[in-house]
Amino acid sequence: MTALAKTVFALLLAAHVCLAATAIFPLKDIRAGQRAVGRTVFKGSRVEEFQVEILGVMENTGPGQSVILAKLSGGPLAETGVMQGMSGSPVYIDGKLVGAVALGFAGAKDAIAGIRPIEEMLRVDPAPKQIAARAGSGKLQELATPLAFSGFSASILEKFGPALRGLGMDPLQGVASGGAIANELGDASKLEPGSMISVQLLTGDMNVSADGTVTAIDGNQLYAFGHRFLATGPTELPFARAEVLALLPNIQNSFKISQAKEWMGVITADRNAAISGVTGRLANMTPLEIKVGATTYKMRMIQDRVMSPLVAQMALASALETNGRAIGSATYALRGRLDFDAGPIDVESTYSGDVGVGSVASLGLASPLALAMSSGFDGLKLRGITLEATPVETRKQVQIADIAATRSVKAGDEVELTVVLSKENGIEDTRKLRYKIPVGMTPGPINFTVSDAASANLADLPSSSTAARSPEQVLAALRRLHTNNKAYVRVWRPGNSFSIEGRELPEPPPSIAAILAKGQPQGAQSSPRGSKVAELEIPIDGVAIGSRTFQVEVRE
Repeated sequence: MTALAKTVFALLLAAHVCLAATAIFPLKDIRAGQRAVGRTVFKGSRVEEFQVEILGVMENTGPGQSVILAKLSGGPLAETGVMQGMSGSPVYIDGKLVGAVALGFAGAKDAIAGIRPIEEMLRVDPAPKQIAARAGSGKLQELATPLAFSGFSASILEKFGPALRGLGMDPLQGVASGGAIANELGDASKLEPGSMISVQLLTGDMNVSADGTVTAIDGNQLYAFGHRFLATGPTELPFARAEVLALLPNIQNSFKISQAKEWMGVITADRNAAISGVTGRLANMTPLEIKVGATTYKMRMIQDRVMSPLVAQMALASALETNGRAIGSATYALRGRLDFDAGPIDVESTYSGDVGVGSVASLGLASPLALAMSSGFDGLKLRGITLEATPVETRKQVQIADIAATRSVKAGDEVELTVVLSKENGIEDTRKLRYKIPVGMTPGPINFTVSDAASANLADLPSSSTAARSPEQVLAALRRLHTNNKAYVRVWRPGNSFSIEGRELPEPPPSIAAILAKGQPQGAQSSPRGSKVAELEIPIDGVAIGSRTFQVEVRE
């Protein structure tokens, strides 16, 4: 168990003991017909009461889990039903905390809700187990976490919506007021059970926030939502106090329109039955700056191995589409830098095409970011991202048309390669390259493959993906990734290749090859993709696409 996990465990255990000893209504005493009172925000920041009728207890809805089924009434609930944003709303019987509103039936006419018992919310259980208990023809499921976007282009929700819904979130646009929150702590005494909070994934010129309700507060410890957010276990997510601007009844899912007001603290644990955190400190956030043409976006985003790459990808895609073209021929020259504790990674590539070029370019940012952050090394904590994109409203693609050379050479000879590139206007661009066959190379075929960056990266993937043993090895592999504004000539021979700690070992002596193939020392890897002997680069004004191969015979 890590130091962070031990700290979270201790905090949660202490809070569990304290709360359990004072104001909990135990699940074993729940009976159908009991009357209860819930608390939530319907307007502004004022916590209001609503009425709760206990219908019964659904047992074993998950491993060691139960759900209290209840009918809610009062306030606007007859019109809205159970709303997104109510997740975490506390429910009391005789002043004792029963649990939190956490589940509902999509499209239900009546406000029937599932209440998460407070005993389950106080457990230290990081395993993600989503509730989906059948009841009649409907399905009782966790209330989707409303994920509000502001400052984003409209198409972003369509493109990234499926991935976000797969994480249990419902992406919505125009349901939260955007703008940066002052980087200072507000007064935590403004929070109480039933208050609304906003977990901020991105803040600044673009905003992404997830809203829910506070269930319980004990000192500076806070419990909310009544279900998982991302189910990441120990985490560090900033949250702010939020105010409700309006309620929007909807046939499928009603929700609250809200506005984050001031920072309150940090969510430190994201578990199956609840999220929990502490007030009184600010979360560490990563600066993100994106410049597209004359427009600059300045933001701060969360530090999370799963969500940070996705958030950065969405922000870049939106910035490119807003200031460029979402449909039609476009080209983006992208430059920038990813700063990690262990060192920087330079970003430099070009993207061109007719449809969704901004999305492709944003994936070029997210991929190395995800590879680095998912490696698990503390040294790859992200310090900041700076990007600059230059848009051109034309397509600048160069097709790799052909490659040719002398059919037969001797070891030590120089081979002249002719690479033919076909431009958009049909004009052919012929490039000449020279490669000297190494002295002592054994007779047999040698291949010259000219390809685009994607094909070159795919060919090198086995060696690049070798299990890294340090942050430096991860960064070194990322720095070797090919960029789209070049074509690459891979010189390779048939047969197994070998790599050690991500480094290619071309054509080792037979004795060494036998040892590598049989013994596989730590960090060594073999692959049948062919042994890369060398690589040549061809600068391109635009984006290279395609692949061609030519074989030369090395004779005695």
